[in-house]
Amino acid sequence: MPEIDFDLDRVGAVPSPDLLTPDNAMMLFVDHQPQMFFGTGSGDRSAIINNTVGLAKAAKLFDVPAVITTVAAESFSGPALPQLVDVFPDHKLVDRTSMNAWEDENLVEAVRATGRRKIVISGLWTEVCLVLPVLSALSQGYEVYVVADASGGVTPQAHEHALERMIRAGAVPVTWVQVLLELQRDWARTETYDGVMEIVKAHAGAYGLGVVYAKHFIGAHAAG
Repeated sequence: MPEIDFDLDRVGAVPSPDLLTPDNAMMLFVDHQPQMFFGTGSGDRSAIINNTVGLAKAAKLFDVPAVITTVAAESFSGPALPQLVDVFPDHKLVDRTSMNAWEDENLVEAVRATGRRKIVISGLWTEVCLVLPVLSALSQGYEVYVVADASGGVTPQAHEHALERMIRAGAVPVTWVQVLLELQRDWARTETYDGVMEIVKAHAGAYGLGVVYAKHFIGAHAAG
C-alpha cells in the first residue's frame, strides 16, 4: 500500500470542497410532468413525487437557486408537478421542445445565471431527459449530483443503467435526504434547524416519524 504524504499544516477540521453547500450549488428539476409520471415504472411514483417536493423544500429553505424546466407542456407532457411549482410560486418555468434540456439556450442560460458550478439534478425519465443534460453539463465542466430517488425511468433497468452511465461519466449519485442533511451539516445551525425538521417530518417517512417520537419524549432540541 503506497504511503500517503500528509501536509500536517493543512490537516484540520475543514470540510471537503466536494460537499454541497447553500453557496455553491443550484438545483435543476427536469420534466416532473403528468405524462412523464404516467410512463414511469422504475419505482413508486408517489414516492418520487414526495421526494421531489422534499428536495424542492430543501432548496427553498437554504435559498439554493432552482430552475424548473418542462418539455412540451402545452402539447404532450402537461404542466409541471403542482406541488413542485407551489414551492416556487414566483419562478418562471423554462419550457422546451428538446428532449435534452442542455440543448435549449434558455435553460442553459438560466443555469448559468445562478453562477453555480454544482448542479443538483432530478427528473423524468432517467434514461432520456435526465441522462442527456447530465452528460452535456459534465462535458462543460459542471459538477453534477443526480438525485436518484427524485427521478424515475420507464423500467427499473432503464433507471439503473442510466444511473450507471452517468456515474461512469463523472456524476455523483445522491438521495434527497442526503442533499438536505448535507446542506444543513451541523445541528448547531439554528437558523435552518426547525425548517429541516419540518421537511423531515413531512417527507422523510420513518425518519420523520422518529423525529416526532424523539421530540415527544426528549423535547424540542432532539437532533436528527
